[in-house]
Amino acid sequence: MSSLANLLSVALAAVVAALLSLGQPAQAQSAAPTGAAAPQEYRLGSGDVVRIAVFQNPDLTLETRITEAGLVSYPLLGSVRLGGLSVTAAEKLIADGLRSGNFVRDPQVTLVVLQVRGNQASVLGQVNRPGRYPLEVADMRLTDLIAMAGGTAGNGADLVVLTGTRNGQPFRVEVDLPTLFAPGGAANNPLVLNGDTIWIDRQPLVYIYGEVQRPGPMRLERGMTLMQALATGGGLTQRGTDKGIRVHRKGADGSIQVLEAKMDDRMREGDVVFVRESLF
Repeated sequence: MSSLANLLSVALAAVVAALLSLGQPAQAQSAAPTGAAAPQEYRLGSGDVVRIAVFQNPDLTLETRITEAGLVSYPLLGSVRLGGLSVTAAEKLIADGLRSGNFVRDPQVTLVVLQVRGNQASVLGQVNRPGRYPLEVADMRLTDLIAMAGGTAGNGADLVVLTGTRNGQPFRVEVDLPTLFAPGGAANNPLVLNGDTIWIDRQPLVYIYGEVQRPGPMRLERGMTLMQALATGGGLTQRGTDKGIRVHRKGADGSIQVLEAKMDDRMREGDVVFVRESLF
């Protein structure tokens, strides 16, 4: 009997421990990402259109636009400064005003952003839909804005320039777009703030003329060699020769250098490749 009692005691202790641990995974999970920054809440800006409602008080429902000074004129409270506040903080500010003024005993305020106009960034250059786009959340990244603009156009460069202002100082950063999708590259995806501009230039070109099937300009791919450039041009014609191919390249001082290139030489932006005609 004593052994049976011991077994029951051990089993009961295990059940109690399991019940107590039910709340632990959520706690451990919330505490795990201590190094990760918590997502920030969107902050209201001038020009945003908002709807404010108070539960069971339809007379206090208001749909309005935040002024350039960051103010709204709200019933019973007059001018209330909402610009720069998060939605949660704005709801609390209005609720506290209604409560402290004895207008509503226990106000339950809801604020909904109908249109984002105060926080915007521009996407320009070689994208499918250039223009100004709203920063609908506080954690908008460079790739988010490019996606909103329809992605990079076919002739867009891999290098993206982000300009704006940080801490009152001019800000400029160049981002190699493909590297953001490499392992660990997400950490280099910069945050986009109100007033920023994203610029995507044209993809660099090289030019081929002479005895090739398709002479003319072509996109300079990353790490492209002379052989790859000739292959992109359709290869040599029957009269063309791979001997004595000349590459005209602009030097640092602006002068044009004529180089006798090898097939595995790397191409540079603006290179002009000339394929000679065979003498035999």
